Amino acid sequence: MTYEITQADMERRLVRYGQLRPCTTAFIDSRTPGSERKENFTIIGPGVAENPEQHVHISIPHGFNIGGARQPPRCVNSQHSHETAEVFVVHSGRWRFKTGHDGTGAFIDLGPGDTISIPLHVFRGFENIGDATGFLFAILGGNDPGHVTWAPYVFEAAARYGLVLLESGRLVDTAKEDIPAGAKRMPVTGTSDLERFRTVNTQELAACVLPVANLHAVGGLTVISGFEECPIVGVENPAEQMPAAKMGWAHGFQLRALQVAPQACSSPHLRDDEEVLLMHTGTLSIKWPGGQLDLQAGDTLTVPKGLTRTYLNNQPEQAVVYVVRGGDHPHPARWTNPASHVRL
Repeated sequence: MTYEITQADMERRLVRYGQLRPCTTAFIDSRTPGSERKENFTIIGPGVAENPEQHVHISIPHGFNIGGARQPPRCVNSQHSHETAEVFVVHSGRWRFKTGHDGTGAFIDLGPGDTISIPLHVFRGFENIGDATGFLFAILGGNDPGHVTWAPYVFEAAARYGLVLLESGRLVDTAKEDIPAGAKRMPVTGTSDLERFRTVNTQELAACVLPVANLHAVGGLTVISGFEECPIVGVENPAEQMPAAKMGWAHGFQLRALQVAPQACSSPHLRDDEEVLLMHTGTLSIKWPGGQLDLQAGDTLTVPKGLTRTYLNNQPEQAVVYVVRGGDHPHPARWTNPASHVRL
């Protein structure tokens, strides 16, 4: 089945970097000194934001969520854990990811294009250690990623600044409103709770990172001249001739880097899974029977199932886009002209 979509329809699936709507009070640590200048974004799906006023750009369920974090230098995201997979792609800046409930566990520093997948039941936090504002793309597994589990110190700091987290996951600013009648506060994470979280050493944390310099093309759209598709996150997927990625455990989605040479153009093809493009560098055009969009650095586009699309880089420099596809075993591309996509 093919899918017809207008230019206006497709533009509603595009979130330009310059049009991202941040929330500066998304989480319980948003007033804690050192964390109060961070901006959080829910780009696709509700994410795990605790502020009900957080703007969701695209609410279409994908089986995963796409979010973002933008922080100035020395700004910290406090130690926490999630109930589903969490993967970060560094779009800009230099970042330090720290583990352990108090942030004193293993740490690793990442730069633009690097990717980290933090295992379940591991406390993590991150800090912009660069000299300029940086931005991270974040991918969370599941349509409903659940609630954040915060380290004990986060509750203690938040209480001093009037923020209270309820058991429902909703954040209450007691300077503006009372805690609703009958509502219960989220219990502070205790010593017994911490026992279910594990620690990782430096070597284990490094195994959860793929530096941009180590991207290796294989399978997928690599059959097209000028296209290199590099596995980052996901199990082996023989249907795409794609081996397991370095972070090769099940996430509920697959993440790849697509490197497109100048003047390279794909053959028209479609997919049976929704495909999300996180534009990293350069410019990439997507054409379909109803129109065309040109993606710039920082843009996010979700391409619907069944839409025949062509990808084109008509600029003099390489384009790099990170691609998220739903499920652990996404379907391969279906070519409208099977003989036209073979690498010469």
